[in-house]
Amino acid sequence: QVQLVEFGGGLVQAGGSLRLSCAVTGGTLRGTLSRHAMAWYRQAPGKDREFVAIISWSDSSTYYGDPVKGRFTISKDNDKNTVYLEMNSLQPDDTAIYRCMAQSASVEGTDYWGEGTQVTVSL
Repeated sequence: QVQLVEFGGGLVQAGGSLRLSCAVTGGTLRGTLSRHAMAWYRQAPGKDREFVAIISWSDSSTYYGDPVKGRFTISKDNDKNTVYLEMNSLQPDDTAIYRCMAQSASVEGTDYWGEGTQVTVSL
């Protein structure tokens, strides 16, 4: 059973940086998830879930939500079965639970979600 485990969250001051990791267990990025895009979403208290970033399964193209463009970078290491989210110039509005997602390229496929990691940005 594929599981996604996020870590790296924490408390940081505005302007600071964090790197989130999403470790894949029970499968591999090259195997089980070879046709899954890997994405990060976030949800702040009282707000809807928001798309943050995605890296495609085919050519590793990356796309970002407008609020994080130019500040966040998504990447993956197939050898380590880990997806990363490098976050710079953090602001209080970035405070949220960040969740990793494996999105199947096929509508018949299975999507996977991690439980999330809390990021809190203070003034």
